[in-house]
Amino acid sequence: MKGDHSGRVDFLQLMLDSRVEDANGLNKEQKALTDTEIMAQSLVFILAGFETTSLTLTYVFHNLATHPDVQKKLQEEVDSYLPNKASPTYDILMQMEYLDMVIQETLRMYPPAGRLERVSKQNVEINGVTIPKGTICMIPTYALHNDPELWPEPEEFRPERFSKENRENQTPYTFLPFGDGPRNCIGMRFAMLSMKVAITAILQHFTCRPCKDTLVR
Repeated sequence: MKGDHSGRVDFLQLMLDSRVEDANGLNKEQKALTDTEIMAQSLVFILAGFETTSLTLTYVFHNLATHPDVQKKLQEEVDSYLPNKASPTYDILMQMEYLDMVIQETLRMYPPAGRLERVSKQNVEINGVTIPKGTICMIPTYALHNDPELWPEPEEFRPERFSKENRENQTPYTFLPFGDGPRNCIGMRFAMLSMKVAITAILQHFTCRPCKDTLVR
């Protein structure tokens, strides 16, 4: 596959460029991927990059449908930044604070990953608890996001939790929809941009309403 992509650079192509028939002959400095590893990583891209975004959008519109006041406020923001149903641009989407707040609050209530896992790289002691090297540590994202001590009345949909003022007072590492640190979600910015484009385009033309079968949390 090398040389066939005419300068195109994306993760799939980079993996194909690193492909080898047999990685056993490589020295420690050389890195390559087998066909099995490329297939496995491609599946992760599909599951983590598409299913999670579509699921979050579903929850966003459910929240908007069951909270018409929030939806009206968000539509007003969309119309003020994009009058006459103008096409959204990156710079404008980044300025829309309430849109970001709505998405963040939805991610708090319904994190796509209910838990995160990390492997301890060395022996460490935290608050009197010893974690041996190689231990798999589980971070309960959903439990953190719905802890009433951290988020008063966590079952309530309140985008204002993520205003600039309130975010400054949040306890670090209690909001982890994309993980955190050097191994956080590699597609975080792309996912947020994709959702903002989709939400803006839909709200420019439609208003969501619940039906008799809508489940209200």
